[in-house]
Parts: sequence; structure tokens; C-alpha cells
Amino acid sequence: MPDTQNPKEEKNGDSPQSDEVRIGAYTCYCGGNISDVVDCEHVAKVLNKLPNVVVSRTDMSMCSDAGQAMIEEDIREHGVNRVIIGACAPSLHEQTFRHTVARAGLNPYFYHHVGLREQDSWVHHDHDDATEKAIRLMSAGLAKARLLMPLEPIRLKAEGHVLVIGGGVAGLRTACDISRIGLKVTLVERSPFLGGRAAQLESVFPTGENARDILHPLIEKVLNDPNISVYTYAEVTGVRGYVGDYQIQITQQSRGVSEEIADAAMEACTIEVPDEYNYGLTKRKAIFRPYPGCFPSTPAVDWNHCQDDCLEIEVDGKTIKLENKPEKIEITVGAIVVATGFTPYEPRHGEYGYGEYPEVVTLPQFIRMLALYPEGERLSWNGHPVRNIALIHCVGSRQIDGLHEPQPDGTVNNYCSRVCCTATLHIVNELRERFPEMNIFDIYEDIRTYGRGHEEYYTQASKNRALFLRFHGEEPPQVLPAPENDNSPLLVQTKDYLTWGDVIEVPADMVVLAVGMMPNPISDLIKLLKISQGTDRFLLEVHPKLRPVETAVPGIVLAGTAQGPMNIQESCAAASAATAKVAALLRKGTVELEPFVAKVDHELCTGSGRCVEVCAYEDAITLETFTVGGEEVQRAVVTPANCVGCGSCVSACPNRAIDLQGWTLKQYEAMIQAIVADIPPVEVEA
Repeated sequence: MPDTQNPKEEKNGDSPQSDEVRIGAYTCYCGGNISDVVDCEHVAKVLNKLPNVVVSRTDMSMCSDAGQAMIEEDIREHGVNRVIIGACAPSLHEQTFRHTVARAGLNPYFYHHVGLREQDSWVHHDHDDATEKAIRLMSAGLAKARLLMPLEPIRLKAEGHVLVIGGGVAGLRTACDISRIGLKVTLVERSPFLGGRAAQLESVFPTGENARDILHPLIEKVLNDPNISVYTYAEVTGVRGYVGDYQIQITQQSRGVSEEIADAAMEACTIEVPDEYNYGLTKRKAIFRPYPGCFPSTPAVDWNHCQDDCLEIEVDGKTIKLENKPEKIEITVGAIVVATGFTPYEPRHGEYGYGEYPEVVTLPQFIRMLALYPEGERLSWNGHPVRNIALIHCVGSRQIDGLHEPQPDGTVNNYCSRVCCTATLHIVNELRERFPEMNIFDIYEDIRTYGRGHEEYYTQASKNRALFLRFHGEEPPQVLPAPENDNSPLLVQTKDYLTWGDVIEVPADMVVLAVGMMPNPISDLIKLLKISQGTDRFLLEVHPKLRPVETAVPGIVLAGTAQGPMNIQESCAAASAATAKVAALLRKGTVELEPFVAKVDHELCTGSGRCVEVCAYEDAITLETFTVGGEEVQRAVVTPANCVGCGSCVSACPNRAIDLQGWTLKQYEAMIQAIVADIPPVEVEA
């Protein structure tokens, strides 16, 4: 028997049990979802007449405790050794019933699931035809069940080490939580400093706490944890292997200066560039810290802007040569958490006047502007006082095809960014507190303050005399220059549906655009990890309810706004969910994978290599050299940990030397024959 720790070998049975095949067939009413269209009792009676069926039952809800108990009892009392269940989608309850079968002492893979709800009752309305189709689908399932073989999960040694990609709130929280359960963590952050977008905020909702006062203790906890290694100014540049045994290459850029000469080097630097920390409102030097108290405290050289003529600086009378010497780091991890964060939507030139009028700024820019503005002074911008301010919601969110300009991939941001409404109302209330004489106009499509305590911001903004105007998405506001000699430089023109569609012109000294969230551009990382994006370009989970933080690649999970728009609370919750998934995966020291992978019959394999050519998954199937009868020959070898069971190799093999365990060609052929076979008659009771 091959060693199950070797990912190139499987411990799965090669022949069916010698005992008589005794099948239990179960047709679920699915609470009426199936039985309202399909005559489940008639289906059960027909199945009871088919070969090898010893039990055929129905139940209102097979997945209930009572339904599962009935199946377990039949296995023990009636010697059922194959189980077929017709119910809702396999993605919902296949694991449920597999555990049920295992509890009764049966191999969990002696079970087959038929999706009667999605494949039949939900897509058909004719009662008789739907019932006949259910019989044929279940008959096909019985045909497969007769040929099922005992399988065992693929068991692999798991490295107790996790890679976390991203040093924002979600990545930091994940690193802390994973370390606390005893696993080693390596955290990689692309920028030279930790904290992500949260470091650019001031007060946060719903608590009103200072963002960096919350963030910095978390960063210190990560940096002081001996179980966590942190690499800033670094990126993942190589990924090989599989769950439990990923080989990772990290490339880290040099910071360029040491702490000892940090301040002098920053003073000596003459190159200035727009400061991304303040969203371009200010400038910074090419040797920089984003803000006082940042982590790490050692400045970094911005190699993208430090040209050849500025690679030497004078510090204390000495010439210091700035040199970037990237370092390669190799690590082995059992799982990967992707917490790459988001980027604020950048309005296109001219969108709501952005880029045309200096008075139009985004909400992230405005937050930084207020942070830099002296307390107690009256707000002014572009040389004039700000008496009237308009804030426009849903910029870069809830966009409409044909109305808004698409992104480079041809799609618009039709999703809601979720946090913008509360963030805007938060600023509205701050403006009223700091500048009580200001006129505030909140121009919105819908107010979506969904979180606990968030609605209070809307209530308070109303009490603070903010004037609300509501537009429809297909009729967005227009930002126009005001007539000459007007008191304000801009006018915001909108059709207000709170006043029955009247066109209203709002004078504005500033216009603040509440921009939505977009995922960070990580196309290179997506290719390395072989993970998928959704239609909104955020990273895609397997199932939003059943597997909400897992990707389709085993061992790679998601955390925070890499997956979709979230606030800080939700990002931390997502980090804890990712930690729970990693803990379940790695704490045993081994990982278990489904056995539905390709298997090669070396007696039939001639080493043509067709299977290798069509396989889309790296190292899933390779040609290796063996000695047979004194001659060296090539044969295909499957690495189960890398195989996803897609079946491409099965169709390409000219000798039918490859099959998928649990879904063999013989099983498919038997199912097809069963579907077209005659249905045995059943006597109708008078």
C-alpha cells in the first residue's frame, strides 16, 4: 500500500467490496421545493423496483436530524452499503450526508448526491414530466452507486507556517490571531510601512476613536511577536507547491538609509513628489516617512522617483551613495491568507468636475485636508472661504451600463461600496462641529447606513441641519461653474426627488465626492496564486455562505477588503474567519483533500504526453521515467495535491489510461444507459 504522506500516491481502494451491493435510495421533499412539482412518493416506489435497491424512502427534510437518523438506521439495520439521495444542490448538503454515512460506519464515498431541486423541480412546471425526469436522474444515480469504490481522503503533511499578504488592518489582525493559535506567520507588505488605508484616517465610526490610536497597538503587537516575521517593502514573486507545502519566494527592496542617518538623509534629499499619504494634496521627499510615528520608523527611499542624479547625497559632510539591493527570501508555508486591501476610486477627468475645478476633491482627500487644517480656523480652500459645501454620494459605485464610463476591463462598478454613506455622514457631523456657520448639502442616491449604530449618524446629520437632496442613478448631479460675480465658484445642479423632481442649483465653494472602493491592482499575484476575481474584480470566494473566505485553490483564503467593500470592524471579523479556516486546515499537522483526482493505469499508459499538454494546473500531471522489463519507459504520474479533477487529461488520453476517482468513465456510461432505459411500471393504488 503506498504511503499516504506522499502526495504522488493515494491510499484508495482499487476494487469494489465483494459484498452484495445494497442501495438505500432517499427522495427528499425539500420542504416542498421538490415535492410541489415532483411526485416524490411515486419516485420512491419506482426506485424500489430497481436492482440492488433494498430501501427507498421519502422525507420532508432529509438533511434534518430525523432524516439523517433514518439513513443511519437503515445502514445499520438493513445492511445498506450504498446511499443515493435526491435533494437540493450537492454544494449545500453533500458534506452533511457524507458525514451521516460515515457515522453509520460506511465509507463516506459510498454515497452519491442527485440535485433534484436545481436540475428538476426549479426548472420544470409540468408535474408528470418533472416526476419522470426525477426518476431518470435517480436511476442514473443508482447506476453510478452500483460501481462506487471505497475512497480515502488524500492526506498531506502540513507546514505549521502561514503567509499573510498585506499589512493593513485585516492582514495585521490575521497575523495576530494565527500566531495566537500557535502557528508561525510571515507577513509581507508591498509598501515600506504598515497600516494600509486605516493609517490615513482620523476618527472612525461608530466609536469616534482615533484610527491610529487603534492601529498602532495592533502593529506593535505584530512587531513584538516572536512568532511573526514581517517584511515591508516586499512582494511575493514566486509560488510553487500545494496546500500544506507552498514554496514561496519573497523579494524585499532595500530601505536605502539607516536609522542613524535617517533625519539627515531626509533633510539632504532634494527630490519632491506628490505625497500619496495625503492623496496628492501635499508633497514629500523621495526619502520619506509617511507620517510621524509610522511603523517601521526608519525612512525608505522611493526608488521609483530617485533617479541616477540623486543617488548620492551629502550627510554630515560625507557622500552617501543610495543603493537598492533587493533581497530574495525563501519560505515554506502550509497556507496563504490574501489581505491585499482596496484602493479608493479615482474619478475620471471631468467626472463631477474632478480635475477641472480645484474645488472638487474626493472624500479621502478631504479627510486628509481636514486633518492638516489648524483647529479653530475658518475653513478656506483655493483662496476663498468655504461657506457652502456639497457632498455627492455613490461616485464610482452603483454605476449604470451605458451611462458611466467603464473600467479598462469594460465593466462598470455596479456594486455598492457599503461604507461610503456612513463615512460621508460622519464627515457631515464633523463639519458641523468644527465649522458651525457652514451650509452643508448632502446629495445622495440612497442612504445605506447598514451597520450597528450607523443610522445614528444620519439622525445626527439631520439634527445638524444638513440639507439632503436625493437624485436617481440615471440622472446624476452636474457640477458646473457658477456665473460671474457669484459668491461661490461652483454650482451643483440636480433633480431632487425629495421635492417631486424639481431641478435645484446648489452653490458650492467645495464639492466632495464620496468615492467607492476598488480592489488593489494585484494581477501578478492573482496569476501566481491562480485565484479568481468576481465580476466586481474583487477576489472571489468559493461560496458566499458556505465557504465565505476560501478560494477555489486549497489552502488560499481571503481576509478583508481584498474580497469586497468592508469597514474596519468587518475586516477584523473577516480576518478572524480566515484564521479559523487556517486553524482547521493546519493544526492537525496534516491536511485532507477530496480524493476525486485523476489516476493513471500504468499498464495502459504509453507515455504519449497528451495529458500533460492539456493540463492547466502546474505539476498536476507529469511524465516520469520508469524501468519496465529492463527498458526505460515514460509514464504519466499524477500529483493529487495539484490535481483539481477537471478531467481534461481523461479526454485527451488515447488509451483510456486515465480515470477520475469517484467519477470514472464506466460510471458515466452506466449513468447514461440508466437515463435512457425504460421506467418500470408501478401499480397505482385505487
